[in-house]
Amino acid sequence: MDGAGRRRIYLMRHGHVDYFTAEMTDPRQVSLTQEGREQAGAARDALHNIDFDFAVYSGLPRTLETAEIVLANRRHSPDLMISEGLEELKSGWLTAKTREELAARLAYSFDGASEPDAAFLPDGELFAAAEARIIASLENLIFQHRWKTALIVAHEGVNRIALGWVCGGGLKTISSFEQDLGCINLIDLDVTPRENGDGLQIERALLKAVNVTPYDFVKHGLSRTSLEHLFDIDFGGVRPKPAKM
Repeated sequence: MDGAGRRRIYLMRHGHVDYFTAEMTDPRQVSLTQEGREQAGAARDALHNIDFDFAVYSGLPRTLETAEIVLANRRHSPDLMISEGLEELKSGWLTAKTREELAARLAYSFDGASEPDAAFLPDGELFAAAEARIIASLENLIFQHRWKTALIVAHEGVNRIALGWVCGGGLKTISSFEQDLGCINLIDLDVTPRENGDGLQIERALLKAVNVTPYDFVKHGLSRTSLEHLFDIDFGGVRPKPAKM
């Protein structure tokens, strides 16, 4: 059947951004910093021999800019598609009395994602709802398009959920999948026809590589989590206690 066989996804997180510039009015429209462009450039150099059949970004500027840098200066330029279902999780509001408390709560923001009604920060998107839209978007890309090798540029929460789906652990596992800025994950999928002949199915999913950072392969300079780096805070202490009601 057309579309069956081995598929390979290079799943990236966008490069570094700065949510605290003076001119920032809408965090959704944030662009890459110079650091982020350099991270994307390192990914471009690492992937320069890969012939992508098509590429996908979430629709937000930081993923588009990352994808355009990665795909620059190629003999074959693949189609670049939007998949808005791969936008980052919609966050709620988080208040903290100290920077240490802020760092602590951010550090554990993906914990408990599998609990009933768990959300990405208070009043944010439910993890279960985010998982449903992200998996639906990935399955659409897998089953509705013919390709062998694809680039997907998305976000930390999206990638964590995708990796939890691939490994079969679901939301219970996503707190363990750190996603550094500009990182690359490598996923292989064996796609086969359904027994009844009605469409395709994923026979097997393999994680070939997780959280590879071409700008720092051994992560000597990446002792902080990506959230700590984005918010320029450090945390290495005890898990914060739930706020009293």
